[in-house]
Amino acid sequence: MSTISAPEAHWSIKIPALLFGSLAIIALVGGKKAVVFCLLLALMATGMPISIALGLTVLTFLFTMTNVPIESVALKLFTGIEKFEIMAIPFFILAGNFLTHGGVARRMIDFATSMVGHFHGGLGLAGVLACALFAAVSGSSPATVVAIGSILLPAMIKQGFPRQFGAGVITTAGALGILIPPSIAMVMFSVATNTSVGALFMAGVVPGLMLAFLLGLTTWWRARKFGYPRMPKATTGERWSAFRRSVWGLMLIVLVLGGIYTGIFTPTEAAAIAAVYAFIIAVFVYRDLPLSRVPKVLLDSASMSAMLLYIITNAVLFSFVMTNEGIPQAMADWLLGMGLGPITFLLAVNILLLLAGNVMEPSSIILIMAPILFPVAIKLGIDPIHFGILITVNMEVGMCHPPVGLNLYVASGITKMGITELTIAVWPWLLTMLVFLLLVTYVPAISLWLPRAMGMM
Repeated sequence: MSTISAPEAHWSIKIPALLFGSLAIIALVGGKKAVVFCLLLALMATGMPISIALGLTVLTFLFTMTNVPIESVALKLFTGIEKFEIMAIPFFILAGNFLTHGGVARRMIDFATSMVGHFHGGLGLAGVLACALFAAVSGSSPATVVAIGSILLPAMIKQGFPRQFGAGVITTAGALGILIPPSIAMVMFSVATNTSVGALFMAGVVPGLMLAFLLGLTTWWRARKFGYPRMPKATTGERWSAFRRSVWGLMLIVLVLGGIYTGIFTPTEAAAIAAVYAFIIAVFVYRDLPLSRVPKVLLDSASMSAMLLYIITNAVLFSFVMTNEGIPQAMADWLLGMGLGPITFLLAVNILLLLAGNVMEPSSIILIMAPILFPVAIKLGIDPIHFGILITVNMEVGMCHPPVGLNLYVASGITKMGITELTIAVWPWLLTMLVFLLLVTYVPAISLWLPRAMGMM
């Protein structure tokens, strides 16, 4: 999962959103507490990276407006990032990079095409299915877009699909990377709220499959409406051959999720095993990744992990300041005092997170917003696992709309299309995702049925 803020974010959208957020927070918390948010929003408005803005905000506030000893800050900094769950992040990133460079994506696309290629818009449906399969082994949406899109989009254009259609499918289906477990976004939510990673992973299975089906349905409907090409139906032998070629990559899904859900190993241990397994199949089984390129994969993974951990470090300090000042508790009491019920609160959360998606990328939103909103959700009787899935789906939507949608920028690099053109291309699938967001928000059983059936709740 990339953590680089999009510098191309439109100021016409970014500044009004930040000013609106600033005024709302001043009215809510008041006094010196509002300085924390106003300073953060002001630094973000300058285009400063979120991680640096967080760090400067926290240090400025601590050293000028509190009497907190510097030793306490250092202690909180180290205790906040020594959580065992955080170790899963670099391992999942490493596993995803090995799979992206190791030919797994291409074999998954071949298998998906053999299964659904004969329907209307066959290659588009194969893209949705391949994204769902790759999401189950990568944990990252941008990685899914790169791995599947870079192979499938040229093939779709060659077969006669409009570039906009292919871009819309891959950009939105790639977002499945953070909903279908394993998910780096869910690990971050767990770190921010002390929620069970295993239960979150389990809760993401049904929503992930449901969203994949809905995106596939949208793809099929538009392909049928506009008469886009379909492929000859694969024979049983061809399907079996495609499955055998992709089975090593598909086995990683069984290894990781099966190991977690049966209790053989923890999600963090599963991440480490996934990284080792991905290395073995990419280098020694498929042999698409020569040993000479392994150091580059390791370096890229370390760089991406360092960026994420830097954001987590500063977010931990930000959370410490908020807790020390009693801001989450004040917000919870204020909202409860207004008589805000669960239905209205969840609607407000969705609006807030969708607005935040205009100016921040997912990791920052989760680490900043989750500690503030989570106590309110608990007081209103909202299940923490359901709340985590709701936030994750919001992050999916945010990755597919401008001005900071990471999937849009990744897809732009692959398709050579402008952000405005891509935004128009994704709207049918984005609308589907918004409808799905409402379903997940107000039908908790979608998220909670499976973890309850497995005895994890």
